[in-house]
Amino acid sequence: MPQFDRLAVYNTMLSNGLVPLFYNDDPEIGKDVVSAVHDAGGSFLEFTVRGSKALPVFDQLVSHCESQSIPVILGVGSVVDESTASLYLAHGANFIVSPVLVPGIARMCNRRKVAYFPGAGSLNEISTAEELGAEIVKIFPANLMGGPAFIKTVKAPMPWVRLMPTGGVDSTAENVSEWIRAGAACLGMGSKLIKKEYLESKNYSAIGETVRNVLHWIQQARK
Repeated sequence: MPQFDRLAVYNTMLSNGLVPLFYNDDPEIGKDVVSAVHDAGGSFLEFTVRGSKALPVFDQLVSHCESQSIPVILGVGSVVDESTASLYLAHGANFIVSPVLVPGIARMCNRRKVAYFPGAGSLNEISTAEELGAEIVKIFPANLMGGPAFIKTVKAPMPWVRLMPTGGVDSTAENVSEWIRAGAACLGMGSKLIKKEYLESKNYSAIGETVRNVLHWIQQARK
């Protein structure tokens, strides 16, 4: 069962501003990534369920956080069906992220008081996601949707929306600032944050430094 309810997830996400995401089928690498993110000040980790070993690895990450008292909020991403979402909730996922809007997942998460972040690429999809209870909507792939200008344009007629661009967000001060100043509520970052070469070389200090820098740039841009 989830350890954090959706109010805690939303409030922490809006405060922290960064959702790192990654997948690796080695649980020891996953544990080290969790620790690196936490040590750098991160509060979240989205584990994408793309591999055949995703579930047992995720189980070990949940156990690692519990046994080591690491207050990182673990969730799962790339979820496109209700049964998969339900399975991972039973194994401790605190939030569900989809690349698309799946009404069945939205209804199930609402019933269970779990945060759901559906993907959207248009005003209609964003509005529908909100009608289904989404507090924060994932914009994906954000770089192909028009970049920061898309966020700014959407918020002009709909200033209440909270958007999380994912896909194409770069780990540079300039790019992070652009997204935040355009009105992004938080940023989803994968390979530009937890880089493949860092994972291959097990350079967790570099992962931590990148996370720390992005968090700093987010707070600076919000000022």
